[in-house]
Amino acid sequence: MSPRTTRPARPVAKVTKHRQIGISIEASTQVNNVVVISDTHCGCMMGLCPSGGVPLDGGGVYAPSRLQRVVWGWWLDFWNEFVPVATRGEPFVVVMNGDAIDGVHHGATTQITHNLERQRSMAYEVLQSIVRNAHAYYHIRGTEAHVGPSGEHEEALAKMLGAVPDEDGRRARWELRLKLGEHLIHFTHHIASSTSPYAESTALTRELVNSYLQTGLWQDEPYTMLVRGHRHQHSEIARRSAHGKVAVTVTPAWQLKTPYVYRIGARMSQPEIGGVVIRLADGELFTRAMVKRIEQPRVEVIA
Repeated sequence: MSPRTTRPARPVAKVTKHRQIGISIEASTQVNNVVVISDTHCGCMMGLCPSGGVPLDGGGVYAPSRLQRVVWGWWLDFWNEFVPVATRGEPFVVVMNGDAIDGVHHGATTQITHNLERQRSMAYEVLQSIVRNAHAYYHIRGTEAHVGPSGEHEEALAKMLGAVPDEDGRRARWELRLKLGEHLIHFTHHIASSTSPYAESTALTRELVNSYLQTGLWQDEPYTMLVRGHRHQHSEIARRSAHGKVAVTVTPAWQLKTPYVYRIGARMSQPEIGGVVIRLADGELFTRAMVKRIEQPRVEVIA
């Protein structure tokens, strides 16, 4: 984890009062950095929410919880402090790797609003200043229960944000193949989860092996890195191969613990909050992750 650093003394982008994110990048002929975020779940009472609150359709304003304000502070730290250090202040592209909004799902009552237009507007307010300062923005469709059976709600959000379209004109896609230097990176949202810490890396290894199976069958270019989300916890594996290091990395999330988490094997764990920077240096891909952990509930003492 990167220590707190002094913010670079460069002009910051003009943003609205509640989105105090100032990212400044130098002109460059080559982009060597990809910033990956996922699982913001905007529209959920445990999701990412500006500290100043968000307007509701009825004219009121939703005020974020104590822990939502903590997470928002980490969001600002990520973009204002971590990203400039990890990218060396150089240009970067941003990949939103799915579940930008929470949607209406599983009979849950934890949404700020069930009005999906409002949820998309919340996500837009969170992301627009990031996109404005990125060299390019790509949007991956997440879990159907959150973003619609066809990912239609993330498609609408990606259009609002001006995401780079795929070859068929879709602004939000199910997968992205991105070239960074000579390296091919594959992005998609889903990866299998496990409630056992002993099996945590199994799905990552499976992704890596399956990538070689699929590219080998058709003599496609092999991937150097696979990037996934969905788990809300950061993990990574790496192996050496004939064409150098290959890795699988899973991004942390920006959502607090939901009632669903209390029903599954992860009920005693705390959310991992943050994002990942992929950097090309000396011809190889490296990752740096900012991972913050929500504190445990306080200990109650019997009087």
